[in-house]
Amino acid sequence: MLNFPAWKVAIISITLLWGALLALPNLFSDGFLGIEPRDTGATDPQAIAAYEQQLAEADASWWPGFLPKNKLSLGLDLQGGVYLLMEIDPAEVVGNQFESFKGDVRDAWRQTNNQEIILRDSEPVISDSRMIYQLRDPQEDAQQRFDWTAEEQMEDALKRLRRVNPNIGTTQTKTFNISEGANNTVIIAVTDASRSELTRKARNDMMTTIRNRIDPNGVAEIQITPQGDDRIILEAPGESDPKRIKDLLSRDGRLTFNMADTSGSAVRIAQETGRARPGWQLIPSREGFPLLINNIPEIEGKDIASANRCPDPDDNTPSVCFRLNSSAAKKFYNLTASRRGELFAIVLDGESMSAPRINDPIPGGNVIITGDFTIEEADDLSAIIAAGELAAKPQFIEERTVGPGLGQESIAAGSRASMIGIILVGIFMMLAYGLIGGFAVGSLIANIILIVGALSGFGATLTLPGIAGIILTIGMAVDANVIVFERIREEQRSGRSPATAIQAGYERAFSAILDANVTTFIAASILYLVGAGPVKGFAVTLAIGILTSVFTAFVVTRWFTVMYLRTMRPKRLAM
Repeated sequence: MLNFPAWKVAIISITLLWGALLALPNLFSDGFLGIEPRDTGATDPQAIAAYEQQLAEADASWWPGFLPKNKLSLGLDLQGGVYLLMEIDPAEVVGNQFESFKGDVRDAWRQTNNQEIILRDSEPVISDSRMIYQLRDPQEDAQQRFDWTAEEQMEDALKRLRRVNPNIGTTQTKTFNISEGANNTVIIAVTDASRSELTRKARNDMMTTIRNRIDPNGVAEIQITPQGDDRIILEAPGESDPKRIKDLLSRDGRLTFNMADTSGSAVRIAQETGRARPGWQLIPSREGFPLLINNIPEIEGKDIASANRCPDPDDNTPSVCFRLNSSAAKKFYNLTASRRGELFAIVLDGESMSAPRINDPIPGGNVIITGDFTIEEADDLSAIIAAGELAAKPQFIEERTVGPGLGQESIAAGSRASMIGIILVGIFMMLAYGLIGGFAVGSLIANIILIVGALSGFGATLTLPGIAGIILTIGMAVDANVIVFERIREEQRSGRSPATAIQAGYERAFSAILDANVTTFIAASILYLVGAGPVKGFAVTLAIGILTSVFTAFVVTRWFTVMYLRTMRPKRLAM
């Protein structure tokens, strides 16, 4: 128990040193080079963001590259910002899944007898050589029906549809239940289990898409937390415009390339009758005139590899550039090579952003959307395109804008409370246990450094409850030492030598302290699993504090004490 070989000392020293290095970046503010981030006179948000990024890079270049750089992120309650609670509709998720499955069904069926699929929103229609099917309301019975003209095609149809039936996520669970119905029909249905799994997958996908839209560069400190199967909490510290965030998240982000028709007669007939010809639809355009597009897209948003704001090559105005992946780039080249003279529309959320004429084949898969964009609009549009389509449109249940005024006051109050707590605990330990109590104070300081270092290393967000957790840990950290010291005092009163009293004290106190900390750690784990937002922040701080306090109480304090015994060799501990 009192044996500290060189390898143990090395592990303790490395742990304490690494914890200190992890915590050290928090001593430097973003403007520690002598210039505060917003002291530039700039008012444009893009200029401010660029300067702050430049300053961060300067800070990073000052700090050695092999050392940790992460700092504690301040939570919404300390920094201020926007809080949004969103909900997704499971029925919409199912409906979107059906829409996505249409293309797979079309491709699978086209491989047989060159038959054509006609997609309609009316009752199924049967003709001699065509399969006509309808997507039914998913809120009604969550199923899709397909009708065939020949009964002998049923077996082949079932086989082909089951082959393209996708799995849900990475599981082996199939999305649809495909079966033969009455009157030579195939029913593609979504079971309750599939609906729940699809909703959870859509929620997880949406969390990724939301993060990519709000923080495309990955430098913000936003927090996105799931709540149940169909709700998402977004916290954006430092953000002051909730409307902009809601606008970013309100767009589906569905981008397609569709062949277009701007002939006056076709558009006029569609406007007068309210119906476009079969296989086409009438949509608005950014230029202000209506446009007919083919229902079946040639290229989709999933084929985009990257997107960013770029200058228009003609007049240098803000535009949006994006690049297709290799397979889509090849497909786009073949399309533009075979459709010269025709129009194709770049459609975003049912509106044509641009409808250029194909003059020559376009190699490389590089596309530009020009228009009367501001810098912010171009940035937001490129973020939406790059992030991809939302699995469902979020419904905003709750919205709050939190001011940062109390943030600095809370941090200052928490810092004062921590310092006062350390001082009072230190005075008590010194008065009650003498020099040995001083060792406990030293391990307490090491404990706080390890907590801050661990939180920084994990990239955790510091909230008001997190500060409360750190203050609570100050009391908990010395609790184990008090139990050990009281055991040592009892052993010394029984006539044991300092060395044997210390060994017996640690051995007899270990089980009681371990049990208490394990039960508290379980409580913290439950808080983390069932809690959200600040509650999780408190749970993380508490759990880390438990681990570090056990380490400092049973390892660091004992190490200090053993070094004192070996150096001073006292005949009796003054405690």
